[in-house]
Amino acid sequence: MAGIKKTNAARLLDSKKIAYELIPYVVDENDLSAIHVAAQLNEPIEQVFKTLVLKGDKTGHFVCVIPGNEEVDLKLAAKVSGNKNCDLIPMKEVLPTTGYIRGGCSPLGMKKVFPTFIHETAFNFPYIYISAGIRGLQIKIAPEALTAACPMQSTSLIVIH
Repeated sequence: MAGIKKTNAARLLDSKKIAYELIPYVVDENDLSAIHVAAQLNEPIEQVFKTLVLKGDKTGHFVCVIPGNEEVDLKLAAKVSGNKNCDLIPMKEVLPTTGYIRGGCSPLGMKKVFPTFIHETAFNFPYIYISAGIRGLQIKIAPEALTAACPMQSTSLIVIH
């Protein structure tokens, strides 16, 4: 992995001796979507997960990790996190809250450990991708390894169309 700088997320996995791969991709500043990332990685979008930070009315901040082509169901997210309602945090709060920028937010290695929920379909795959904590770098990891590194509750989190 010469030339690839280790991120907080990668260092966290290293410290726990958890297997993963760092996979670089070309960033498009005009399209930070997981759909673009999946296309760059030549992987199905269902395996490229995005990290969303929400704030509940009772518990405060929490994290949802969902497939890149889906939308978080705010009612489900509120329910599983112990809130009456919740919403995505404003973009300007992402960096001060997590230590990460938009398009580079990883569920691993945030400034604080927040309650984290991962969409149950992650476990349908031998590996998934999550942000490594910077734009242009993904972590390829088995979902079981990810949940070993960062305690996460597997649940239904997405809007059913």
